[in-house]
Amino acid sequence: MSYLTLSLTLIFVLIPIILSKTLNLGLEKDTIIATVRSIIQLLAVGYILQYVFDAEHFIYLSLMILLMIAAATQNARRKGASIRGITWKLIVTFIFVEVLTQGILLGLGIIPPTPQFIIPISGMVIGNSMVLGILFLNRFTAEVEDHQDETELILTLGGTPKQAIHRQLINSIKASTIPTIESQKTIGLVQLPGMMSGQIIAGADPVQAVQFQLLILFILLTTAVVTSIMLGFLSYPTLFNERMQFLKFESK
Repeated sequence: MSYLTLSLTLIFVLIPIILSKTLNLGLEKDTIIATVRSIIQLLAVGYILQYVFDAEHFIYLSLMILLMIAAATQNARRKGASIRGITWKLIVTFIFVEVLTQGILLGLGIIPPTPQFIIPISGMVIGNSMVLGILFLNRFTAEVEDHQDETELILTLGGTPKQAIHRQLINSIKASTIPTIESQKTIGLVQLPGMMSGQIIAGADPVQAVQFQLLILFILLTTAVVTSIMLGFLSYPTLFNERMQFLKFESK
């Protein structure tokens, strides 16, 4: 695709801007900002990846993954600002998920140990983990705030912090993972996933493209569940003090 052809795709940006202006939705500024940022960020990443792929050096690979984790943490931490130490909890979660998935993929020889495979898959893993982290933190902070009286009552009756927060924790984990599970039920029927579509457009064998897409789907399923559970169990103890008393909670 040439830059001239790419410029024609801006028609798909003009359509929502025109509709927003016509209906007074007020989305024009955000749409333009999002478009400009996506162009700059993706082009920059494209040139960086080209350099990393050509260099094939472990240090550059590691720096790229650390940059992804840092960006994901910065974005997700805003949703959990009410939880003490949420920044390091997110970092630990993202690193664990990345090490777990890449350890299995490389350890079992499912993918070759090259930047061309590791970086794109890491991006999908960390990006999905970030989204799931945001979904979990949104739901968890809302659940905790809405059930503060119930939590304090269970503690008053002799319950432990884990028992007092159990229902809110489980509900939040389930709510954040359901979209991933439900979307996989209709993969191939309602939608053709991005990775599979990209490979097919590039001329890859459709069956081979399906195999790679299944790999990604299974990885994202693990990512979703592990992220929500790990973040949940790292977060809930900070809602209580050393005397097992519930700290008044107010989401931000």
